Amino acid sequence: MRLNLAARIGVWSAHHRKTAILGWLLFVVLATGIGGAAGTVDAAESENGAGDSVRAARILDDAGIDRPAGEMVLVSAAGVGDWKAAAHDVSVAVTETGEIRDLAAPVPSRDGKEALITFDMKGDATTAPDRVRPVLDAVSRVKEARPDVRIEQFGEASAGKWLSDLLGEDLRKAEFTAVPLALGILLVAFGAVVAALLPVGLALTACLAAFGLLSLASHQLQLFQTTYSVMFLMGFAVGVDYCLFYLRRERDERAAGRDPGTALRIAASTSGRSVLVSGVTVMVAMAGMFLSGLVLFDGFAIATITVVLIAVLGSVTVLPALLSWLGDRIDAGRVPLLNRRGKRGVRVSGGIAGTLLRPVLARPKIFAVASVVVLLTLAAPALGMKTESLGLEKQFGSDSELSVAYRHIEESFPGGPAPALVVVRADAIDSPELRAALGTFDKVTVHREANIAEIEVPLPGGEADLTELREKRVPAAFGDTGAEAYVTGELAGSVDFNDQLKRGIVPVFAFITVVTFLLMLFCFRSYVIAVTSILLNLLSVGAAYGVMTAVFQHGRGASLIGSEGVGAIESWMPLFVLVVLFGLSMDYHVFVVSRIREARERGLGTRAAIDEGIRRTAGAVTGAAVIMVAVFSVFATLSMQDMQQMGVGLAVAVLLDATVVRMILLPSVMALLGERNWRTPRGLSWLPKTDHGEPGTGAGAEPGAGPEEHEVRAARRV
Repeated sequence: MRLNLAARIGVWSAHHRKTAILGWLLFVVLATGIGGAAGTVDAAESENGAGDSVRAARILDDAGIDRPAGEMVLVSAAGVGDWKAAAHDVSVAVTETGEIRDLAAPVPSRDGKEALITFDMKGDATTAPDRVRPVLDAVSRVKEARPDVRIEQFGEASAGKWLSDLLGEDLRKAEFTAVPLALGILLVAFGAVVAALLPVGLALTACLAAFGLLSLASHQLQLFQTTYSVMFLMGFAVGVDYCLFYLRRERDERAAGRDPGTALRIAASTSGRSVLVSGVTVMVAMAGMFLSGLVLFDGFAIATITVVLIAVLGSVTVLPALLSWLGDRIDAGRVPLLNRRGKRGVRVSGGIAGTLLRPVLARPKIFAVASVVVLLTLAAPALGMKTESLGLEKQFGSDSELSVAYRHIEESFPGGPAPALVVVRADAIDSPELRAALGTFDKVTVHREANIAEIEVPLPGGEADLTELREKRVPAAFGDTGAEAYVTGELAGSVDFNDQLKRGIVPVFAFITVVTFLLMLFCFRSYVIAVTSILLNLLSVGAAYGVMTAVFQHGRGASLIGSEGVGAIESWMPLFVLVVLFGLSMDYHVFVVSRIREARERGLGTRAAIDEGIRRTAGAVTGAAVIMVAVFSVFATLSMQDMQQMGVGLAVAVLLDATVVRMILLPSVMALLGERNWRTPRGLSWLPKTDHGEPGTGAGAEPGAGPEEHEVRAARRV
């Protein structure tokens, strides 16, 4: 019988161990080295948007007009005018740094007890966070010398530096926490140091190579800082899982009495094939993010597709070579009490799973209804989900120094920290009509050589003022002048971003739904399994949405992870979680259903096949889920609100998917459907038949042939 693609790759790797291992190491070293030497280039924040906000930013970019990074310092005193001496000291101190320009005189508040000092950073706004340290130190020295007043700073450069430092610190925390956690879980699962190190090592090298390739790509593509955190999150979790599935099957076959070559070939043919199908499904699902119309999601798509592709290549190429080279040494470094297995590998798992599965298969209707009710109950809060682009003050937490400063400035000078910017472009910016129109606004900067004007407009009323500005004031002023006028700024960008997300989620959802259906149909030749997989995924996603809304929008239990309710979900989170979970859920679905189909092709009845498939995959699925939940949970403890939301959403979804969905809902639904699970309509009989079992035990094997017969056939092929 002809070996499938995964088996052929595995056999080649086992026979060319040195080439496979050294080739992998060379690839990782070159990708990491070249990428590190090239460095990374972060995308301009203006590209992370849509609509009028991006149009305004592009007008300025095309004209070569660089908006400087603005900074504000609020000086508050107990009495009227008591801030003057401190404000003078701040002005002198920041000027002496040589890093600022356009220092404005202090503007007093209405009650006269506070004053706002504004200035711009010199040079490119995108690099201002790297140069703002002397300014921050200068303000801090004045603060220490003037304990009688309160001095607070907020601005694009200071916030950017804070964000960059936090992201770097959080990524290091994630790496140094997630890796030991995964290693500890694998030690418990395998009971041997070498077996535990193998998946972690391959996942880390895959992430390193992906980091290098993304660094190179950042010189040509728009990649944001968050992209690298997402890449590590996905790459490490998926990389460990793929290796775990492969390694677990190889050890199970060794425990069943297979010789090393046969065990490796069976693992490649079964788990290796599942890894290929799962990886392709994940990558295709991630490609759906290209349809969002947002640069941020383009970066997410590129990063996740890159790291998943590398993880799949490592799992199906270098892993078989390492297993062939290590042989029984895979059990080296056995941990007492954890490793109760013999030299031939692990014992067949699934005793606990079989006990839990027995009542599910006995009363499938009751358990199906109960699990759906649980998932829908968890999903209920999502009906009131509110999304918005969380500003930096919400990202850092209400008690952070930056958030407190922003809040105080906003209270004393409404609209001051985040004014709208109207960008006007005309053929003749100095025409009488445009001079009259610009005269209706207070703060106007005209670039005559470029025929462009910039207008700053405070928005004390928030979104209501923005709507009035866009729909009334700007059209009234420039509607008859023939000029282009677009409104941008923090609030405008958030509104435009949300509007584009609402438009983009429909084509993205349609794409991943259709693609998932087609891939499952092609893999299992059953539209019933394809539809079932989509519905189960939607239940997992809905439950994740509900938990995220309850925790981060309403604040229920947020303090348990050191977070707080911020009244909304980060605007890009629902779409991202939808796409990622549709991809990741296929890992478990393909792995479990392939094992069920494998048992069915050996001649077992549907319920017996479900029982065997669930029991035989329980150990691997449980281990993979625990690792994914652990990695995602690490992100839930980081400093940034969006990272916390992503971590909680993905951790909850994976936990539910591996327990309620895969252990209860999937077997109960498949048991209720019975033989309808495997029927291929006549109109789809042209679909190619795929072998889900070990070589010689697939569709072409004699029904009911026992393990001994299959072992003899496999041995003959070796």
